[in-house]
Amino acid sequence: MNYSRGFQLGLKSYSEAFSFIFKNGLGWFFIFPFLLNVLFFFVGFYSIASWGDVLVSDLSDWMGVEEWDFWGASVLAGSIKWIVWIVLRLLFFIVYAYVGGYIILIVMSPVFAFLSEKTERIITQSDIPFNMAQFVKDIWRGMILAMRNLVVEMFFTVILFVLSFIPIIGYFTAIVLVLLSAYFYGFSFLDYTFERRRFDVKTSVKYMRRNRGLAIGNGLVFALILMIPLIGVSIAGFMSIVSVVAATIAARKALEEEKVLG
Repeated sequence: MNYSRGFQLGLKSYSEAFSFIFKNGLGWFFIFPFLLNVLFFFVGFYSIASWGDVLVSDLSDWMGVEEWDFWGASVLAGSIKWIVWIVLRLLFFIVYAYVGGYIILIVMSPVFAFLSEKTERIITQSDIPFNMAQFVKDIWRGMILAMRNLVVEMFFTVILFVLSFIPIIGYFTAIVLVLLSAYFYGFSFLDYTFERRRFDVKTSVKYMRRNRGLAIGNGLVFALILMIPLIGVSIAGFMSIVSVVAATIAARKALEEEKVLG
């Protein structure tokens, strides 16, 4: 499958996925990203509050705040606390925005594995019994692949960051970075279908390299949503459900075209 055909298939599958989800009663899967968002924000802000208190206490001891007796000392001490509070929360959002996509892929892997399998069962109208062993393998495979893709993407991100300082080339690095992220996100969503075809990771990697357009087309929507300031990761959690269904639909069509659907 050429790049253009794969890219179009990856994108077009989204429109089919939306109707597929609600037509087949899969809308309840959206409760999982909702719960994930609640968990992340509560845990994240609680942790930041705890770290903030420790950091402020350490800074206060180091700077001898308790011994300050000049005019405005209390105002300055309060300002320091607010600055630490703001900086920690900004760092939380920056880190969360950067790796949030992979946090979703890793934590939600059990949901994605089950959703992808259920989607394919509906498409094929099969009554194949639920296989717990295969389900666990799908979960483990999804987590390992997500972590592998994160490491590889970070490696290329560093290279692109260096290249961004080169005149002319630097203008294109942002676009390449988005496409790179889309490729790895799409790869993760599509791989659940390949795992059920008994593709090992090496075979799956080779297949995705031959079908980059398919992976980028499927992962692009997810990648672009992650770029929305502040709320991108939260919205992406919900979109990931659609992405998995779209990936399952697209993967089956791609495999059918290549006559390798088992």
